[in-house]
Amino acid sequence: MFTLTIEQNNFACQPDETVLDALLRENINLSYACKKGTCHSCMLRSTDVTPPSSAQSGLKNTLIKQNYFLACQCYPEQDMHIKLPDQSEFYRMGTVVVNTLLNRNTILLIIAFDDAFEFNAGQFVNLQRNDGLTRSYSIANIPQKSNTLEFHIRRLPDGIFSTWLHDEVSVGDSIAVSEPRGHCFYIPERHEQGILLVGTGTGLAPLAGILTDALSHGHSGPIHLFHGSREVEDLYRIDEMRQLTEQYTNFHYTPCVSGNQVPGGFSAGRVNDCVFSQLADLNSWRVFLCGHPEMVNQMKKQSFLKGASIADIYTDAFLISPN
Repeated sequence: MFTLTIEQNNFACQPDETVLDALLRENINLSYACKKGTCHSCMLRSTDVTPPSSAQSGLKNTLIKQNYFLACQCYPEQDMHIKLPDQSEFYRMGTVVVNTLLNRNTILLIIAFDDAFEFNAGQFVNLQRNDGLTRSYSIANIPQKSNTLEFHIRRLPDGIFSTWLHDEVSVGDSIAVSEPRGHCFYIPERHEQGILLVGTGTGLAPLAGILTDALSHGHSGPIHLFHGSREVEDLYRIDEMRQLTEQYTNFHYTPCVSGNQVPGGFSAGRVNDCVFSQLADLNSWRVFLCGHPEMVNQMKKQSFLKGASIADIYTDAFLISPN
């Protein structure tokens, strides 16, 4: 018999019981459906020990790395501390150290912490205002000794939170930041594998972190980054990305403009069209898609039809909120 701990509560799990069965017996409210490990409705996370491999079968490698597991398939091999999906998030206070424009409607916001902030480049956090208003933003950098998180935040029309960050938040202000979440990040494996990064607008933020992470781990396969917007003025970090193509021979950068005015050095058209005009076969490639949900959903289907495995397609579709 092993002990399952949720917050400060302990529950016994009998040798012939799964974690799901044990928690349901204790009247813990959990989502579940098939009880066969196929629907993934009962996915939980171990916060201390590695779950049995059989309980992680079929999960993306980024979920496995974070100790997620399927409760219906988990027969514990040791005591476990478990976090439920609906448990309250833990927030910690950070200090704004940079708030400056990246382009006409996007700021670079950097928040520093006194202690190390553990995350994977490409994950996202919730930022919270003093009145409780909360929005999610992707992390644009890799973990650093300076204990900072970098964000690219676009001003949305009538967006209450983004307007606050643009107009009222200053260097030195404190802001509450949640623990990181999401599974759209790089795992240092299969270094020869092709990587496709596709983003629109501030979808470049998580992709920039993923790119930096892959290059810092010596990824040797081809890496293609496509960044799209309607107008050139809404793209950013163009020079920086072009400099990286000179530094790394396996990195290729394509800025895409779908509007009528397309200067030299830019690809004309929607970003997904630009991708497949250059890459016809994505068999064995790893694909990261970030930005507008319409683009992400369309590219996910197209990437699969072009040969990418569903297990190798990672997405971060941004919620388009008017406020």
